[in-house]
Amino acid sequence: MKPHITLKLRSALRETVLPYWIDAIARPQLRSERLLPAVDALFARYRLAFTATQEYAAANGSAWSPQETGSGLDRVYRLVLQSNAKIPAELIDAIRLLPEVEQVRSGAIGDMDLQPQRAQSFGARTNRAARDAIYLDEAQTFSQGDAAITVAILDTGVDLNHPEYTDALLPGYDFVDILDGASEFIGDFLGADPIPEDEVGHGTHVAGIIAAKGQNMPCGVAPRCRILPVRVLAAMSKDGRRVGAGLVENINNGVKWAIDRGAQVINMSLGVRHSGGGLPHQEVIDYAQQHGVTVVAASGNDGRQALYYPGAFPSVIAVGAADGSGNVADFSTFGDQVSFIAPGVDVYSAGLQHGYAFSTGTSHAAPFVTGAVALMKSYARAQGRELNDQQVKHVLKHTSDKLDRDFKHPKAGYGRLNLADGMRYLDYKLNSVRRTSHVYH
Repeated sequence: MKPHITLKLRSALRETVLPYWIDAIARPQLRSERLLPAVDALFARYRLAFTATQEYAAANGSAWSPQETGSGLDRVYRLVLQSNAKIPAELIDAIRLLPEVEQVRSGAIGDMDLQPQRAQSFGARTNRAARDAIYLDEAQTFSQGDAAITVAILDTGVDLNHPEYTDALLPGYDFVDILDGASEFIGDFLGADPIPEDEVGHGTHVAGIIAAKGQNMPCGVAPRCRILPVRVLAAMSKDGRRVGAGLVENINNGVKWAIDRGAQVINMSLGVRHSGGGLPHQEVIDYAQQHGVTVVAASGNDGRQALYYPGAFPSVIAVGAADGSGNVADFSTFGDQVSFIAPGVDVYSAGLQHGYAFSTGTSHAAPFVTGAVALMKSYARAQGRELNDQQVKHVLKHTSDKLDRDFKHPKAGYGRLNLADGMRYLDYKLNSVRRTSHVYH
């Protein structure tokens, strides 16, 4: 993807039909070089030719749904330069002043620290410690998941041939397409396509926590649920470290794509800081809310009070990391946005090349909560019920283990994930509804 801007208009274009940006890459004959006369004139002033595209694709391929228009997805456009020229800041400022424009921002690469994985060693904690910390064995006496529950993992992709995911993976997509700044990237970073293969190991590790079959590791939290792999991060070398990085706009596209394909739960073990031009992911998180999709995200790994998106949105479950003693890990980002903590130190899971590894970070705490959500939805479905996003959060809030006498802790949110208590409480609530015919709330 060449340098580009993302622009949200106050009203969607009605007379002009623009192609979706992925379609425009694949089929040049669809391209348009016009958006609005005022915008076109500003680009002409700076002698920059662009291709105008739709940022998102309508779910049904033609007309926008009420949920899409309600989230403003129909009026977001991507203007891609036809050369690799730098986009002047003055041009962005001038576009921002146009009365037709609600928001405008340059295409930005967001990077996220990927903690190094390591093979099992003599000094490592046991590979079951994290599962025992959430009382997984007892929780799974209620359910091990349901193939009708789909969990989307937006990450570095998944090792598509790993034996832990036999029959678990649905056809996914790779949204990584980066040209501007590509010299710092490693491996596959060009050409969006339907092969979300992991080259880093991060997404594979996350997927194992959620749905591994348990062949050579403890089984995942919800091993009978299905995984929808969505690759939105590539590997970047930065200051001698490997980080996951991707265009924020392409992460957004991955969220919408997953929702449109029926994901009930989305795991985003990633986060970006707010840098102006509208909150990152705002439209697609609104879209998830309208569809009742539960989004779970990592809180961050800087050990400070800070906001990382999407975890900072009130509707998103932001997960911090617990250490081996059940306390908040010293690297776990904290603040009022944190909902829960879950095991995030020396977590054992699947790795690349059919391997296994330990890893540490809030990225690996988040999928424990994602798996818990999927397991609860699965159990409710087996009882003939549909568990919505607010009901899931109610159960988690009231069954987490508190770190002190307060209902909400400044660093641990509502407390440590206790999945066994969560499943028992859910069972009680579902049976209470059946006995009394009252509406569960």
